[in-house]
Amino acid sequence: MGGSFELYKDKAGQHRFRLKAGNGEIIAVGEAYNSKAAAEKGIASVKNNAPDAPVKDLETGNQ
Repeated sequence: MGGSFELYKDKAGQHRFRLKAGNGEIIAVGEAYNSKAAAEKGIASVKNNAPDAPVKDLETGNQ
C-alpha cells in the first residue's frame, strides 16, 4: 500500500495534515491552518509542487 495524507486537529484546535508512508511511519507534517479547507489546499500544494522537488542540503550548502 502507498502513502496517505491524514487531516486532523491538533491540541490547539488548528487543522493540520501529515503524510504517512505505506508502513504507517509519519514522513512529513504540515503547518497549522485556521481551517480544514486551508489544510486541504496545503495537501494539494504538496502534491502539485513536490513530485520532482530537488533536495537542498542546508547543512553543507549543496543545492
